[in-house]
Amino acid sequence: MNTQLAAKVLLVDDETEFIELMSQRLETRGLTVVAVTSGEKAVSEIQDHSFDVAVVDLAMPGIDGIETLKQIKEKRDDIEVIMLTGQATVQSGIEAMKYGAIDFLEKPVDLTVLLEKIRQAKKERMRVLEQKSAEEMKNILKSKSW
Repeated sequence: MNTQLAAKVLLVDDETEFIELMSQRLETRGLTVVAVTSGEKAVSEIQDHSFDVAVVDLAMPGIDGIETLKQIKEKRDDIEVIMLTGQATVQSGIEAMKYGAIDFLEKPVDLTVLLEKIRQAKKERMRVLEQKSAEEMKNILKSKSW
């Protein structure tokens, strides 16, 4: 197993067959996957569990992908989000990036491309967390009078 890719992924799509197949394909490549069929369930999952990356479908009933992205970022800004869509438009791509998506992929998604994007997203998340940790350490050291 490639430890670089041992990411914990939240897969969010209202198409049950798609998430079942994609979950299996990602898990056979060493990823831990939690799959949910709505934005509401995704937001609930991130409150209770830690994820490196969320892969979120744009078009879903209930709260759509953009709203799901916003709520994920509001509650857990350290989770990197990759958006998936079957009907990509430049506008939806721009909107997703504006709200913090790290990437935007069209369905049917190439598994190799998705795996690479997940790897990049996890690497970016680790970089951001390390930077936050270093800043917190610097602030703690500044506050000490030794």
